[in-house]
Amino acid sequence: MKQVVDRDFVVGAARADVWPRLLDVQAVASWLPIMHSVTEASSGPSGIDGSSFRAAFEDKVGPFSLRADLHIEVAGVSELEEVAIRARGEDRQIRSRIMIDAAARLSDAGPGQTRVRLTGSYEITGRVATLGAGVIRSRANKLIDTFCTNAAAALAAAD
Repeated sequence: MKQVVDRDFVVGAARADVWPRLLDVQAVASWLPIMHSVTEASSGPSGIDGSSFRAAFEDKVGPFSLRADLHIEVAGVSELEEVAIRARGEDRQIRSRIMIDAAARLSDAGPGQTRVRLTGSYEITGRVATLGAGVIRSRANKLIDTFCTNAAAALAAAD
């Protein structure tokens, strides 16, 4: 069950101020309360681009408690414009997999404002997918809303 994500929000901060916060992997992970234990697995050849991280993804979806160990790769960076990630993980106990491909693209939204557009897709397979697309989509939409709300607040915060 593959689902597409396309959301945007406006941050009350200039793009040059938003950009470094968007590259802070620990901070970004904290915007999604179900992400835990984020550690760097390898550094990219030049900065964050190409770096990889390990994280634990824990959530309750219907009757299942999903705990996937994720491998997250920074799959592309365009300075002050876009950062893309790819995440893959598996919960071996309930035989389910999660795959996420996402990008955050920045653009000017007016004086001192930045538009953040999140695009990508996620797919969940295995036993959790037996719950049906509606249940998974509903839970995912709530998580994406939480992420956007937390990101907007953190990205607008003064240093």
